Amino acid sequence: MTPDQMRDASLLELFSLEADAQTQVLSAGLLALERNPTQADQLEACMRAAHSLKGAARIVGVDAGVSVAHVMEDCLVSAQESRLYLQPEHIDALLQGTDLLMRIATPGNTVGPADIEAYVALMERLLDPSQPTAKVVPAPAPIPQPLPSLEESLLLPLEPEAAAPIHSDAPRQSKHMTEGGERVLRVTAERLNSLLDLSSKSLVETQRLKPYLSSLQRLKRIQSNGARALDNLDGQLKTLDLNLEAQEALADARRLLSEAQLLLAEKTAELDEFGWQAGQRAQVLYDTALACRMRPFADVLAGQVRMVRDLGRSLGKQVRLEIEGEKTQVDRDVLEKLEAPLTHLLRNAVDHGIEMPEQRLLAGKPAEGLIRLRASHQAGLLVLELSDDGNGVDLERLRASIVERNLSPLETALRLSEEELLTFLFLPGFSLRDKVTEVSGRGVGLDAVQHMVRQLRGAVVLEQTAGQGSRFHLEVPLTLSVVRSLVVEVGEEAYAFPLAHIERMCDLEPDEIVQLEGRQHFWHEGRHVGLVAASQLLQRPPGQNSQDTLKVVVIRERDAVYGIAVERFIGERTLVVLPLDDRLGKVQDISAGALLDDGSVVLIVDVEDMLRSVDKLLNTGRLERIARRAQQTVEAARKRILVVDDSLTVRELQRKLLLNRGYDVAVAVDGMDGWNALRSEDFDLLITDIDMPRMDGIELVTLLRRDTRLQSLPVMVVSYKDREEDRRRGLDAGADYYLAKASFHDDALLDAVVELIGGARA
Repeated sequence: MTPDQMRDASLLELFSLEADAQTQVLSAGLLALERNPTQADQLEACMRAAHSLKGAARIVGVDAGVSVAHVMEDCLVSAQESRLYLQPEHIDALLQGTDLLMRIATPGNTVGPADIEAYVALMERLLDPSQPTAKVVPAPAPIPQPLPSLEESLLLPLEPEAAAPIHSDAPRQSKHMTEGGERVLRVTAERLNSLLDLSSKSLVETQRLKPYLSSLQRLKRIQSNGARALDNLDGQLKTLDLNLEAQEALADARRLLSEAQLLLAEKTAELDEFGWQAGQRAQVLYDTALACRMRPFADVLAGQVRMVRDLGRSLGKQVRLEIEGEKTQVDRDVLEKLEAPLTHLLRNAVDHGIEMPEQRLLAGKPAEGLIRLRASHQAGLLVLELSDDGNGVDLERLRASIVERNLSPLETALRLSEEELLTFLFLPGFSLRDKVTEVSGRGVGLDAVQHMVRQLRGAVVLEQTAGQGSRFHLEVPLTLSVVRSLVVEVGEEAYAFPLAHIERMCDLEPDEIVQLEGRQHFWHEGRHVGLVAASQLLQRPPGQNSQDTLKVVVIRERDAVYGIAVERFIGERTLVVLPLDDRLGKVQDISAGALLDDGSVVLIVDVEDMLRSVDKLLNTGRLERIARRAQQTVEAARKRILVVDDSLTVRELQRKLLLNRGYDVAVAVDGMDGWNALRSEDFDLLITDIDMPRMDGIELVTLLRRDTRLQSLPVMVVSYKDREEDRRRGLDAGADYYLAKASFHDDALLDAVVELIGGARA
């Protein structure tokens, strides 16, 4: 490449940067002028941006850019001099010119002479009142550009200091500069993640100095005690007539110990100061590395205001987007994944929510529809609220559509509440549009939004008020790199539950645990919540919990709520997420790992996956009971009997008889419930009926005899059937005693129990 070619390439690159900055000024100013066409400061800013682009294009020899910018400048100057009142068609044409200028300035894009001539002719017709005004079709809204690529393998060099704006009289905000004027580098995601990982490990390493420092402090105390002991020995030896050598040796020992004490005190103080400074620096390094991943929420909004405006114009509507919280800091990975669902919701609001101007006027609303998007931080989450002042969801039409699609019978659909009806909008392929358009009705609806939000471990909720509009409430983590968690102990190992999924944490008394339909529950906020052992879900051996209360984490994912029993609450921690090795695949109930302050590893629980595991255990009947230890301690000396019968009357009769004789009795409502109880608690005898739902007595006894731990447990079968074949079935399955209910009386049951296991006391 010749020097002249290098110079031309450099100028074209500068022109591209100039165009990028000035078209942003033009877009923002033109949208403001559409609301107030006589706003002097915006007219001035737009005119100067067009003028700067015209001059820049002339310097680098881009004649097409000169022509487009010139007619745009003429239009804006006419508006400044009150010779022209800007109408929506003028704004449409100027925005179209802004897009055209950006295409001209972008390397690789080809803009033909015919395009330039057509645009110049359009602007001349708009500026000449004597010519018939042509209807301007709004240019399609530009697709919002994604965030700067993080997948590039090289750092992009900064522009040299000499790379100043081509026209110094125009404001310029380079895409390589922040609002504060700081220069910016693009860096790969891998390097950024590596930096965050190293900084978190550095922070952990500084924590390891604390136990070392504690050991030195303990050594200081030991030395002080040694010095006092030596002083006492010196005092006692003074009563004796020691020779000179012994006295000198004692003096040397005291001197050496004193020197060691001084040196240890000095080094301990130095280590303490070094540890504090290292901890501070490591914390600053970690916070800075973490901040590198955070970007303002505005980064995901590039072009969205323009997109909403242009889409509304193409549909014959007047729509404006207002944004709050643009500077809210969010992880760049979260921002990238939010762009698609937000764009879909905004287009949905324009198409489905906002009414036509004449309809709005008849309803007493302004002709211009308003969409508000608000971003804020709340409890470690990014909370987004997207609302419109449109007509809301037609619930009766929605109800009819549900019935037409055979998603619910008419009788049921008529009883559905508003909240229940709105959940149907999130079903795959569900749409209220009867025909396909470029905007709606292609079967990609709110289910896609919900899926993308769930991938971010977030949630989306729709609310609406008839005639007044709809509101989408989205909650997603601020970052995927760091998670605020509750660390607990399960099976003598640490696990972390993300705080975003925790409803509450509590201590349960043994008498607060109740049996409902064969499952353990406790009362929480006006409802029964199922209780599950974390050790079973995470396949860890149950720990020895000597406490009277049970530690429970109440987790929630949408409508599913469960209490997860753990052994100990370690505390709340901010954890740097360390992804699991890809070779491990998807680990059940686990999403990632992290390091605690002491360097030990903690696994982060995948709450959504864990709730699926709970449902699977419930459906297969393999959910184990949690032993109520407080009761077991008091009653350990009494023999325990499990009574399994689906008849409440028979169950209670047997329970009372055995309790009165001094036995400890537990009951189960069917074979499946009994099997869960047998696997989670220890019993001395099983008394079971035969005919029961879900699992009958024969199946229960057969399972029990195959289990290595339970196969020696005595079993008594009590049944209404008194036929020889039934008796033989029970005994063949492994029962030790068969008692017919027809000939059943109190003494017969109690005598059989004593015969099998003896008296109530061990």
